[in-house]
Amino acid sequence: MDHPKRFSDLPEYAFPRLRALLEGVAPGGPEIAMSIGEPQHAFPTFVPEIIAENQAGFSKYPPNDGLPELREAITDWVSARYGLQGITAAAHVLPLNGTREGLFNAALALCPEEKAGQQPAVLLPNPFYQCYAVAALAAGAEPVYVSAREETGFLPNFAALDPKLLERTAIVYMCSPSNPQGAVAGKAYWEQLIGLAERYDFKVFADECYSEIYRDTPPTGALEVAQSMGADRESVLIFHSLSKRSNLAGLRSGFCAGGPQAIAAMKQLRNYAGAPLPLPLQHAAVAVWRDEAHVVENRALYHEKFTLADEILGNTPGYLSPEAGFFLWLRVPDGEAATLTLWREAGVKVLPGAYLSREPGDGSANPGQEFIRAALVAPLEDVRRGLTAIRDVLGRH
Repeated sequence: MDHPKRFSDLPEYAFPRLRALLEGVAPGGPEIAMSIGEPQHAFPTFVPEIIAENQAGFSKYPPNDGLPELREAITDWVSARYGLQGITAAAHVLPLNGTREGLFNAALALCPEEKAGQQPAVLLPNPFYQCYAVAALAAGAEPVYVSAREETGFLPNFAALDPKLLERTAIVYMCSPSNPQGAVAGKAYWEQLIGLAERYDFKVFADECYSEIYRDTPPTGALEVAQSMGADRESVLIFHSLSKRSNLAGLRSGFCAGGPQAIAAMKQLRNYAGAPLPLPLQHAAVAVWRDEAHVVENRALYHEKFTLADEILGNTPGYLSPEAGFFLWLRVPDGEAATLTLWREAGVKVLPGAYLSREPGDGSANPGQEFIRAALVAPLEDVRRGLTAIRDVLGRH
Protein backbone atom coordinates (compact mmCIF):
# COMPACT_ATOMS: atom_id res chain seq x y z
CA MET A 1 0.00 0.00 0.00
CA ASP A 2 1.52 3.33 -1.06
CA HIS A 3 1.09 6.15 1.44
CA PRO A 4 2.13 9.71 0.66
CA LYS A 5 4.73 11.30 2.92
CA ARG A 6 3.37 14.80 3.47
CA PHE A 7 6.32 16.65 4.95
CA SER A 8 4.52 19.86 3.98
CA ASP A 9 1.98 19.00 6.69
CA LEU A 10 4.55 19.75 9.36
CA PRO A 11 4.68 23.20 10.91
CA GLU A 12 7.82 25.22 10.24
CA TYR A 13 10.64 24.44 12.62
CA ALA A 14 10.41 26.42 15.86
CA PHE A 15 13.52 28.58 15.69
CA PRO A 16 13.08 30.01 12.17
CA ARG A 17 9.55 30.93 13.29
CA LEU A 18 10.96 32.66 16.36
CA ARG A 19 13.46 34.62 14.25
CA ALA A 20 10.66 35.73 11.95
CA LEU A 21 8.50 36.77 14.91
CA LEU A 22 11.23 38.96 16.40
CA GLU A 23 12.65 40.28 13.12
CA GLY A 24 12.85 44.07 13.13
CA VAL A 25 11.93 44.35 16.81
CA ALA A 26 14.66 45.93 18.93
CA PRO A 27 15.37 44.21 22.26
CA GLY A 28 14.58 46.22 25.38
CA GLY A 29 17.95 45.44 26.95
CA PRO A 30 20.99 43.18 26.65
CA GLU A 31 19.83 39.85 25.28
CA ILE A 32 19.05 37.13 27.80
CA ALA A 33 18.83 33.89 25.83
CA MET A 34 16.26 31.49 27.28
CA SER A 35 14.82 30.08 24.06
CA ILE A 36 17.21 27.22 23.23
CA GLY A 37 17.79 24.21 25.45
CA GLU A 38 21.52 23.93 24.80
CA PRO A 39 23.33 23.04 28.05
CA GLN A 40 25.93 25.60 29.11
CA HIS A 41 27.32 24.04 32.29
CA ALA A 42 30.89 22.78 32.10
CA PHE A 43 31.42 19.30 30.69
CA PRO A 44 33.84 16.85 32.37
CA THR A 45 37.39 18.18 32.26
CA PHE A 46 38.88 14.84 31.24
CA VAL A 47 37.12 14.75 27.85
CA PRO A 48 39.61 16.80 25.75
CA GLU A 49 42.56 14.82 27.10
CA ILE A 50 41.00 11.49 26.15
CA ILE A 51 40.17 12.75 22.66
CA ALA A 52 43.77 13.96 22.24
CA GLU A 53 45.19 10.65 23.46
CA ASN A 54 43.13 8.80 20.86
CA GLN A 55 43.34 11.28 18.00
CA ALA A 56 44.94 8.70 15.68
CA GLY A 57 41.52 7.09 15.59
CA PHE A 58 40.25 9.88 13.36
CA SER A 59 42.05 8.13 10.49
CA LYS A 60 39.97 4.97 10.89
CA TYR A 61 36.40 4.06 10.07
CA PRO A 62 34.59 3.48 13.37
CA PRO A 63 32.81 0.14 13.84
CA ASN A 64 29.14 0.29 12.99
CA ASP A 65 28.05 -1.17 16.33
CA GLY A 66 30.40 0.99 18.40
CA LEU A 67 33.50 0.02 20.34
CA PRO A 68 33.04 -2.99 22.63
CA GLU A 69 34.24 -0.80 25.51
CA LEU A 70 31.53 1.75 24.77
CA ARG A 71 28.80 -0.87 24.53
CA GLU A 72 29.95 -2.31 27.85
CA ALA A 73 30.05 1.10 29.55
CA ILE A 74 26.52 1.87 28.35
CA THR A 75 25.27 -1.57 29.38
CA ASP A 76 26.75 -1.19 32.85
CA TRP A 77 25.25 2.29 33.22
CA VAL A 78 21.73 1.45 32.09
CA SER A 79 21.69 -1.79 34.11
CA ALA A 80 22.79 0.00 37.29
CA ARG A 81 20.56 3.04 36.77
CA TYR A 82 17.38 1.03 36.29
CA GLY A 83 18.17 -2.28 38.00
CA LEU A 84 17.88 -4.15 34.72
CA GLN A 85 18.70 -7.85 34.54
CA GLY A 86 20.05 -9.72 31.53
CA ILE A 87 20.94 -6.70 29.40
CA THR A 88 23.93 -7.57 27.20
CA ALA A 89 26.21 -5.26 25.25
CA ALA A 90 26.03 -7.42 22.14
CA ALA A 91 22.26 -7.92 21.85
CA HIS A 92 20.42 -5.18 23.72
CA VAL A 93 22.36 -1.93 23.21
CA LEU A 94 23.25 0.23 20.20
CA PRO A 95 25.41 3.36 20.59
CA LEU A 96 24.05 6.30 18.62
CA ASN A 97 25.42 9.43 17.02
CA GLY A 98 23.13 11.47 19.25
CA THR A 99 19.66 10.22 20.13
CA ARG A 100 18.03 12.05 17.22
CA GLU A 101 19.65 9.49 14.90
CA GLY A 102 18.06 6.69 16.87
CA LEU A 103 14.66 8.29 17.37
CA PHE A 104 14.41 8.84 13.61
CA ASN A 105 15.91 5.59 12.35
CA ALA A 106 13.97 3.44 14.79
CA ALA A 107 10.76 4.37 12.99
CA LEU A 108 12.28 3.54 9.61
CA ALA A 109 13.58 0.22 10.87
CA LEU A 110 10.56 -0.91 12.90
CA CYS A 111 7.40 0.67 11.50
CA PRO A 112 5.44 -1.82 9.33
CA GLU A 113 4.09 -0.77 5.94
CA GLU A 114 0.59 -1.30 7.26
CA LYS A 115 -1.14 -2.25 10.48
CA ALA A 116 -4.54 -3.93 10.70
CA GLY A 117 -4.74 -3.59 6.92
CA GLN A 118 -4.44 0.18 7.08
CA GLN A 119 -1.85 2.95 7.09
CA PRO A 120 -0.04 2.64 10.42
CA ALA A 121 -0.38 5.37 13.02
CA VAL A 122 2.43 6.80 15.10
CA LEU A 123 1.26 8.52 18.29
CA LEU A 124 3.15 11.59 19.50
CA PRO A 125 2.91 13.67 22.66
CA ASN A 126 1.73 17.17 21.81
CA PRO A 127 3.87 19.36 22.36
CA PHE A 128 6.38 17.16 20.57
CA TYR A 129 9.97 16.90 19.37
CA GLN A 130 9.61 17.45 15.64
CA CYS A 131 11.96 14.54 14.87
CA TYR A 132 9.12 12.23 15.97
CA ALA A 133 6.70 13.59 13.40
CA VAL A 134 9.20 13.60 10.54
CA ALA A 135 10.20 10.03 11.36
CA ALA A 136 6.56 8.95 11.24
CA LEU A 137 6.08 10.56 7.84
CA ALA A 138 9.33 9.13 6.49
CA ALA A 139 8.14 5.66 7.52
CA GLY A 140 4.86 6.14 5.64
CA ALA A 141 2.81 6.38 8.83
CA GLU A 142 0.25 8.92 10.00
CA PRO A 143 1.49 11.05 12.90
CA VAL A 144 -1.29 11.47 15.46
CA TYR A 145 -0.87 14.30 17.97
CA VAL A 146 -2.08 13.42 21.46
CA SER A 147 -2.31 16.54 23.60
CA ALA A 148 -0.54 16.68 26.96
CA ARG A 149 -2.47 19.30 28.92
CA GLU A 150 -2.54 20.34 32.55
CA GLU A 151 -5.65 18.29 33.28
CA THR A 152 -3.73 15.10 32.35
CA GLY A 153 -0.61 16.08 34.30
CA PHE A 154 1.03 17.32 31.08
CA LEU A 155 1.30 13.71 29.92
CA PRO A 156 -0.69 12.37 26.94
CA ASN A 157 -3.58 10.08 27.84
CA PHE A 158 -3.07 7.32 25.27
CA ALA A 159 -5.50 5.03 27.08
CA ALA A 160 -8.40 7.37 26.26
CA LEU A 161 -7.93 6.98 22.49
CA ASP A 162 -10.35 5.16 20.22
CA PRO A 163 -9.53 1.42 20.17
CA LYS A 164 -9.73 1.51 16.37
CA LEU A 165 -6.85 4.00 16.35
CA LEU A 166 -4.87 1.88 18.81
CA GLU A 167 -5.38 -1.18 16.60
CA ARG A 168 -3.52 0.49 13.74
CA THR A 169 -0.91 2.10 16.00
CA ALA A 170 2.61 0.86 15.26
CA ILE A 171 4.67 3.16 17.47
CA VAL A 172 4.16 5.51 20.41
CA TYR A 173 6.77 8.16 21.09
CA MET A 174 6.84 9.17 24.75
CA CYS A 175 9.20 11.69 26.35
CA SER A 176 9.77 11.51 30.12
CA PRO A 177 10.85 13.77 31.71
CA SER A 178 8.95 15.72 29.13
CA ASN A 179 10.15 18.62 27.01
CA PRO A 180 8.88 21.29 27.52
CA GLN A 181 6.71 20.72 30.61
CA GLY A 182 9.15 18.85 32.86
CA ALA A 183 6.49 16.24 33.74
CA VAL A 184 7.57 12.74 34.76
CA ALA A 185 5.79 9.50 33.87
CA GLY A 186 5.58 7.34 36.99
CA LYS A 187 5.41 3.57 37.28
CA ALA A 188 1.61 3.44 36.92
CA TYR A 189 1.75 5.53 33.74
CA TRP A 190 4.39 3.30 32.15
CA GLU A 191 2.50 0.18 33.20
CA GLN A 192 -0.62 1.42 31.48
CA LEU A 193 1.21 2.40 28.29
CA ILE A 194 3.25 -0.81 28.09
CA GLY A 195 0.08 -2.77 28.77
CA LEU A 196 -1.54 -1.05 25.80
CA ALA A 197 1.54 -1.83 23.69
CA GLU A 198 1.23 -5.52 24.45
CA ARG A 199 -2.54 -5.57 23.97
CA TYR A 200 -2.48 -3.70 20.64
CA ASP A 201 0.95 -4.91 19.43
CA PHE A 202 2.79 -1.60 19.09
CA LYS A 203 6.21 -0.41 20.23
CA VAL A 204 6.98 2.30 22.76
CA PHE A 205 9.90 4.58 21.95
CA ALA A 206 10.79 6.13 25.30
CA ASP A 207 12.83 9.32 24.91
CA GLU A 208 14.51 9.58 28.33
CA CYS A 209 17.18 12.17 27.49
CA TYR A 210 16.34 14.35 30.51
CA SER A 211 16.35 11.45 32.96
CA GLU A 212 19.35 12.64 34.97
CA ILE A 213 18.13 16.21 35.57
CA TYR A 214 15.58 16.00 38.34
CA ARG A 215 14.84 17.48 41.74
CA ASP A 216 14.66 14.69 44.29
CA THR A 217 13.60 11.31 42.92
CA PRO A 218 15.21 9.68 39.84
CA PRO A 219 12.54 9.32 37.15
CA THR A 220 11.26 5.82 36.54
CA GLY A 221 12.36 4.26 33.25
CA ALA A 222 10.28 2.43 30.67
CA LEU A 223 12.49 -0.68 30.49
CA GLU A 224 12.60 -0.77 34.28
CA VAL A 225 8.81 -0.99 34.38
CA ALA A 226 8.66 -3.46 31.50
CA GLN A 227 10.95 -5.74 33.48
CA SER A 228 8.85 -5.45 36.65
CA MET A 229 5.72 -6.31 34.61
CA GLY A 230 7.32 -9.25 32.87
CA ALA A 231 6.57 -7.52 29.57
CA ASP A 232 8.30 -8.39 26.32
CA ARG A 233 11.37 -6.18 25.91
CA GLU A 234 10.63 -6.04 22.20
CA SER A 235 7.74 -3.72 23.11
CA VAL A 236 10.03 -0.98 24.44
CA LEU A 237 13.07 0.92 23.20
CA ILE A 238 14.67 3.55 25.43
CA PHE A 239 16.84 6.41 24.18
CA HIS A 240 19.48 8.25 26.22
CA SER A 241 22.18 10.83 25.59
CA LEU A 242 25.19 12.60 27.09
CA SER A 243 23.89 15.92 25.77
CA LYS A 244 21.90 16.86 28.87
CA ARG A 245 23.31 14.40 31.42
CA SER A 246 26.90 15.55 30.83
CA ASN A 247 26.59 18.89 28.94
CA LEU A 248 28.13 17.28 25.85
CA ALA A 249 25.65 18.09 23.11
CA GLY A 250 28.49 18.33 20.59
CA LEU A 251 29.98 14.93 21.43
CA ARG A 252 26.89 13.26 19.93
CA SER A 253 26.98 10.20 22.17
CA GLY A 254 23.70 8.49 22.81
CA PHE A 255 22.29 5.00 22.82
CA CYS A 256 19.14 2.96 22.50
CA ALA A 257 18.41 -0.20 24.43
CA GLY A 258 15.65 -2.77 24.07
CA GLY A 259 14.79 -6.17 22.72
CA PRO A 260 17.40 -7.96 20.58
CA GLN A 261 15.17 -8.16 17.50
CA ALA A 262 14.55 -4.41 17.51
CA ILE A 263 18.23 -3.66 18.09
CA ALA A 264 19.21 -6.03 15.27
CA ALA A 265 16.83 -4.26 12.87
CA MET A 266 18.30 -0.89 13.80
CA LYS A 267 21.84 -2.21 13.32
CA GLN A 268 20.89 -3.51 9.88
CA LEU A 269 19.55 -0.09 8.83
CA ARG A 270 22.63 1.55 10.28
CA ASN A 271 24.82 -0.59 8.00
CA TYR A 272 23.47 1.53 5.15
CA ALA A 273 22.30 4.81 6.63
CA GLY A 274 24.09 5.28 9.95
CA ALA A 275 26.94 7.50 11.01
CA PRO A 276 28.83 5.90 13.91
CA LEU A 277 30.71 8.18 16.29
CA PRO A 278 34.42 8.78 15.46
CA LEU A 279 36.72 6.57 17.53
CA PRO A 280 38.31 9.32 19.66
CA LEU A 281 34.85 10.51 20.65
CA GLN A 282 33.78 6.96 21.47
CA HIS A 283 36.76 6.62 23.81
CA ALA A 284 35.76 9.85 25.54
CA ALA A 285 32.16 8.65 25.80
CA VAL A 286 33.31 5.47 27.56
CA ALA A 287 34.81 7.54 30.37
CA VAL A 288 31.82 9.87 30.58
CA TRP A 289 29.26 7.07 30.83
CA ARG A 290 31.37 5.54 33.61
CA ASP A 291 31.60 8.72 35.69
CA GLU A 292 28.73 9.85 37.93
CA ALA A 293 30.46 12.58 39.97
CA HIS A 294 30.02 15.21 37.26
CA VAL A 295 26.35 14.21 36.85
CA VAL A 296 25.69 14.85 40.55
CA GLU A 297 27.40 18.26 40.28
CA ASN A 298 25.41 19.14 37.18
CA ARG A 299 22.13 18.17 38.83
CA ALA A 300 22.99 20.36 41.84
CA LEU A 301 23.45 23.37 39.54
CA TYR A 302 20.01 22.83 38.05
CA HIS A 303 18.57 22.37 41.53
CA GLU A 304 19.78 25.90 42.35
CA LYS A 305 17.95 27.18 39.30
CA PHE A 306 14.74 25.32 40.17
CA THR A 307 14.88 26.92 43.63
CA LEU A 308 15.57 30.33 42.12
CA ALA A 309 12.61 29.99 39.76
CA ASP A 310 10.34 29.08 42.68
CA GLU A 311 11.54 32.11 44.64
CA ILE A 312 11.19 34.61 41.79
CA LEU A 313 8.12 33.29 39.98
CA GLY A 314 6.33 31.45 42.78
CA ASN A 315 3.63 34.12 43.07
CA THR A 316 3.34 34.73 39.33
CA PRO A 317 0.03 33.55 37.84
CA GLY A 318 0.65 30.64 35.47
CA TYR A 319 3.88 29.47 37.08
CA LEU A 320 4.28 25.71 37.39
CA SER A 321 7.36 24.31 39.10
CA PRO A 322 8.82 21.50 36.95
CA GLU A 323 9.57 18.04 38.30
CA ALA A 324 12.58 17.52 36.03
CA GLY A 325 14.33 18.70 32.86
CA PHE A 326 15.54 22.26 32.53
CA PHE A 327 12.60 24.18 31.07
CA LEU A 328 9.83 26.30 32.52
CA TRP A 329 6.43 25.96 30.85
CA LEU A 330 4.70 29.21 31.75
CA ARG A 331 1.03 29.86 31.14
CA VAL A 332 0.29 33.25 29.56
CA PRO A 333 -2.75 34.67 27.71
CA ASP A 334 -0.99 34.27 24.36
CA GLY A 335 2.45 32.75 23.81
CA GLU A 336 3.46 34.76 20.73
CA ALA A 337 2.32 38.03 22.27
CA ALA A 338 4.16 37.32 25.52
CA THR A 339 7.33 36.39 23.60
CA LEU A 340 7.23 39.67 21.67
CA THR A 341 6.59 41.68 24.82
CA LEU A 342 9.45 40.09 26.76
CA TRP A 343 11.83 40.76 23.88
CA ARG A 344 10.66 44.30 23.24
CA GLU A 345 10.62 45.37 26.88
CA ALA A 346 13.47 43.37 28.44
CA GLY A 347 15.55 41.61 25.77
CA VAL A 348 14.50 38.21 27.13
CA LYS A 349 14.23 35.62 24.36
CA VAL A 350 11.83 32.73 25.06
CA LEU A 351 9.91 30.42 22.75
CA PRO A 352 6.15 30.48 22.11
CA GLY A 353 4.64 27.18 23.19
CA ALA A 354 2.60 26.92 19.99
CA TYR A 355 5.86 26.54 18.04
CA LEU A 356 6.46 23.22 19.82
CA SER A 357 2.97 21.81 19.23
CA ARG A 358 0.06 21.91 16.81
CA GLU A 359 -3.68 21.59 16.62
CA PRO A 360 -4.34 17.93 17.37
CA GLY A 361 -7.02 17.51 14.72
CA ASP A 362 -9.88 16.80 17.11
CA GLY A 363 -11.22 20.34 17.04
CA SER A 364 -9.40 21.43 20.20
CA ALA A 365 -6.88 24.25 20.36
CA ASN A 366 -3.13 23.99 20.05
CA PRO A 367 -2.06 22.89 23.57
CA GLY A 368 0.93 25.23 23.52
CA GLN A 369 -0.98 28.35 22.47
CA GLU A 370 -1.18 29.80 25.97
CA PHE A 371 2.39 28.97 27.04
CA ILE A 372 5.97 30.08 26.66
CA ARG A 373 9.03 27.90 27.20
CA ALA A 374 12.01 29.34 29.06
CA ALA A 375 15.26 27.36 29.31
CA LEU A 376 17.29 27.38 32.54
CA VAL A 377 20.59 26.50 30.87
CA ALA A 378 22.48 29.81 31.17
CA PRO A 379 24.76 30.72 34.10
CA LEU A 380 22.91 31.30 37.36
CA GLU A 381 23.11 35.10 37.33
CA ASP A 382 21.84 35.27 33.75
CA VAL A 383 18.96 32.99 34.73
CA ARG A 384 18.26 35.25 37.71
CA ARG A 385 18.11 38.33 35.47
CA GLY A 386 15.91 36.55 32.97
CA LEU A 387 13.45 35.23 35.54
CA THR A 388 13.23 38.62 37.25
CA ALA A 389 12.50 40.28 33.92
CA ILE A 390 9.84 37.67 33.11
CA ARG A 391 8.16 38.30 36.48
CA ASP A 392 8.26 42.06 36.11
CA VAL A 393 7.22 42.26 32.45
CA LEU A 394 4.42 39.70 32.68
CA GLY A 395 3.26 41.34 35.89
CA ARG A 396 2.67 44.58 33.98
CA HIS A 397 0.51 42.95 31.30
